[in-house]
Amino acid sequence: MTSLDKPTPTDAQADQDAQASKEVTEAALFEAFGGLRGMIETVVPGLLFVTIFTVNKNLQVSAIAALAVSLVLVAVRLIRRDTVKHAFSGVFGVAFGVVFAMMTGNAKDFYLPGMLYTLGLALAYIITALAGVPLIGLILGPVFKENLSWRTRNPGRKKAYTKASWAWGLILLGKCAILFPMYWWADTTRFGWVIVALKIPPFLLAVYLTWLFLAKAPAPIDVFAEMEAEERAEKERAEKDRTDREREAAAARTHPET
Repeated sequence: MTSLDKPTPTDAQADQDAQASKEVTEAALFEAFGGLRGMIETVVPGLLFVTIFTVNKNLQVSAIAALAVSLVLVAVRLIRRDTVKHAFSGVFGVAFGVVFAMMTGNAKDFYLPGMLYTLGLALAYIITALAGVPLIGLILGPVFKENLSWRTRNPGRKKAYTKASWAWGLILLGKCAILFPMYWWADTTRFGWVIVALKIPPFLLAVYLTWLFLAKAPAPIDVFAEMEAEERAEKERAEKDRTDREREAAAARTHPET
């Protein structure tokens, strides 16, 4: 390898920075969307519901079992002192599903609140992307410690967030396009298994595309670090002013005017 072929220190540093950015992005996405454990907690209640209903066709037993396992997952997180936001959202979703199904007596209505939420979320992603305030940026901005700085100070990241929001919106709309027709014509068992099958793959696709867009985007502006730096600078200025005043006072005492 000639000297021209060897990577320069600048190139090596750029590669390291790019790799670090990808790792930070991956970690932030896992934190924001719950990671592997969050996915499991999302799937298990619905999987249990459709499994029990497939076996005994008992709506009440299936619904109670799904709600019970959601509560157990929350309890485990509380005992371990883990983040509970994803588990709690799962409990609320399952609880709404149980209420709907019990009120109507139709087991498919167990899934209806989640379907409506998915449709609303899809529209929110698309509408906010069109409005120039992509929802994925609002979600991930605090995770990356950039808050809303990407809107005015980092156009490359705003573009990436917009692309990611479009990806999420269209993927979720595609999921709704499959599920809503099935809600009307498919039997409960088949419908339930399709819903379980569509829990993870669309989510992983959306997360992967988000990772791709953000990994190629400029690094986030750490507004928290900027605020801390400004506070330190302000303290240093205040300390310098105090020191200068003390020196002036000492000089005045040493050489009083006659």
